[in-house]
Formats: sequence, structure tokens, C-alpha cells
Amino acid sequence: MKKFVALLVALVTCAAASAGIWPSKPVRLIVPAPAGSSLDVIARVLSEKLRARWKQPVIVENKAGAGGLIAMDVVAKAPRDGLTLGLGFNGPIAFGTFLYKRMPYEPARDLMPVVLTTSQPNVLAVQADNPASTLPEFVDWARQQGDKFTYASVGLGSSSHLTMELLRKKTNLPGVHVPYPGSPPAGLSLAAGETQALFAVEPALLSLIQGKRIKLIAVTSAHRSPRLKDLPTVAESGYPGFESLAWNGLFTAAGTPAETVDRINADVNAVLREASVREQLAQQGLEIGGGSPAEFSSFIASERAKWGAIITEAGIKFDQ
Repeated sequence: MKKFVALLVALVTCAAASAGIWPSKPVRLIVPAPAGSSLDVIARVLSEKLRARWKQPVIVENKAGAGGLIAMDVVAKAPRDGLTLGLGFNGPIAFGTFLYKRMPYEPARDLMPVVLTTSQPNVLAVQADNPASTLPEFVDWARQQGDKFTYASVGLGSSSHLTMELLRKKTNLPGVHVPYPGSPPAGLSLAAGETQALFAVEPALLSLIQGKRIKLIAVTSAHRSPRLKDLPTVAESGYPGFESLAWNGLFTAAGTPAETVDRINADVNAVLREASVREQLAQQGLEIGGGSPAEFSSFIASERAKWGAIITEAGIKFDQ
């Protein structure tokens, strides 16, 4: 009898130990953007490194559409085991609650922030022959245009759009918003003179900048970008505290055990510190994130409060 009890205890202990090994099977990494996008690049850089650490496949699944809602809904409704991760960004995490009448999930309730992966400032671009060369000069020039001033964005309710709304609020600028389906058509509209200003991430505009069809006035990070050291920030150009970042991070289903979340967080932080990873992401114009789940949660809460007020005041709303 004693031998049987000892054997049973050993089996239970072994099973418990096995259950504690994470991950015990392949991990899904859901990306709310198509293959080849900047989010896809981030996911594939991380997946390769995490595969080596976790000794399990990390399968990248691209689920673009509905402004990121489709992908993040998959994550929100996944089992609470940390085996399904999502690379969320501003839209479906911080903006969505204010933009949509209904969402298939509630970000603050159904998703667990794991770690901030990267961020990227927007830049203010104008036509190359615009007489303004500084932000105060641009604001004065735009005011002179009155209702004829038009500004492009990479989409209604995007970081590109909301950044201009924030600037308009601080400067009392008039203007007409012209949304485009992505950076390429928005940039081309600016270069062709169809619109007169655009906030977007710099790498998306690089060919137009190099071709001297557009020029940059300011960057929206709190400090000057290492990639654009000569470009002043909006904050230092007369609007202290102005900051707008296009950011992304890893999420899993709410209710995932804290030890699993902490394990993922620690491993991703370690990967983000690797020189090769930092170099690959820097080539995309991305700044490394990192930090704890609590820090990421706090950052998201501040982003929701900040941009929720802008969205509400501007009356931006999607039909669905």
C-alpha cells in the first residue's frame, strides 16, 4: 500500500511539473495586418527568436481587416493559456472603443497587455514648395488658407488622422480631412497638391522625401528621433507636451495565468535587447519598447484617455 501511495504521489508530482512547462505546444502569433507590413515584419523577427527560446514553433497568422478588430477578437476569445498572442496597435486597443458603436470584444476587459514591442512617431509632411519651413510658419500659412486647407490621412480614425486633430485642437486650425486607404495614396495626394499636409510615419514617405516632392516640418515624439536628428519635435516648436506615437505590443486573452504572462514578457524583453533584433527593427524606423505588463497597461490607459477625448470632441465615429 505504501508503495502504491508513493507511486501515486510521484505521478501526480510529475504531472503537475509537466503542466507547468510553458509552452507545451506551438504558439500562435496573430497579426492584424497583411504579410510584408511593418507589423508583419515585427512579428516575424520576434517569432524567429522566440521559437529558439521556447523550443516550440511560433506560427505567424496574418488576419487583416476591420481596422485590426478581426485579429484581436481571435486573441480575446482564445483559451487563457498564453498560446495565442496578438500584435495589437493603437486602433483596436486604444481608439476602437470610441470609434465603433459596437466591438466584438472589450479591450480593457478581454485582452491582457503583455509587453510594448515598438513605437514610431509621425512626421508632419507638406509639399516641397510650401513656403513654411517651421511648424509656427506652417500654422500661420494654414490659417491663411482658411476652409481651403485640406489635410490627408492614412485612414479615418488612424493615428495619422488623430494626430492632426490634436494639432488642430492646440492651434485652432481650420481644415478639411481627406482620408485615404493607406500611406501610399495619402502621400501621393500630398505630393500632387491634392491635399496640403499629412501626418504619417516617415519610412512610408521616404521615396517622396528622397524625390524632393514633399518635405518634413516636425516629428511627434517627445524627443527628437535618432533617425531624424535634425527634425524638431512639435513639442519644442511651440507646443509643449505634444506627443503622438504609432505603437504596438503583444496581448493575450485576459485571465491567462500571471506566471505565463510574466514568462512571455521576460522572454520578449530579452529578445528586444538583442543587437540583431534592434538593428532589424531600426531599419524599419521602429524604436524598441519593452517593460513590464503593468507599465504597458498604464501606458494604454493613458492613451485611451488622451485619444478618447480627441475622438469624442471631433465627433469621429464609424457606422458599424
